[in-house]
Amino acid sequence: MRIASSPFLIIKVRFNHFMNKLIGVVLIFLFIGFCFIPIFTAFTFTETKTEHETIHYITKDKQDIFQITFTHTIHLTDVIESYRVIESNNIQLVSMEYSNVAIGMPGYAEEGQTLSYENGVYTLKYDKAVLNDFILHIGDVDNKLDFFYNKKSFDLKEELDRGKSYEFEVKKISLFEKVKGVQLNER
Repeated sequence: MRIASSPFLIIKVRFNHFMNKLIGVVLIFLFIGFCFIPIFTAFTFTETKTEHETIHYITKDKQDIFQITFTHTIHLTDVIESYRVIESNNIQLVSMEYSNVAIGMPGYAEEGQTLSYENGVYTLKYDKAVLNDFILHIGDVDNKLDFFYNKKSFDLKEELDRGKSYEFEVKKISLFEKVKGVQLNER
């Protein structure tokens, strides 16, 4: 016994098959697009003098304050630089704390700055020091260079290559950049 097939039934089956393929293709393109759209805000360290850029990153959450602490190579005392992330992911230098004013450390405030001295610590505060990015050199010496964020400490001498320079930015990165990059580990 032969079942007669209607031309409308054949068109409906072909249309459903076409729609399933179309939906599959659209989902693949959406997934690929999602992988390359920068949606994750991160503190990024990108080596400046290389042909094969690798992003080292720390994922940023709602906290906007971070610090970089380093041991001054001449004074051998700690310097604490405090920053704030502001609109458009710019970086505002808030203050710098140090205990010696001589080589490399300011002993007076310039326009837009205030300098105070209390309990053996100089604090230089900045009114409007805003940066898009800055270059961070990882010296090949055994002195401290730490990044503090959200009650976590990251040893940049351990995580990044000594003797190299990195562009530091706060920017949005994609899922692909996160997978391809290197997430810094807290101590």
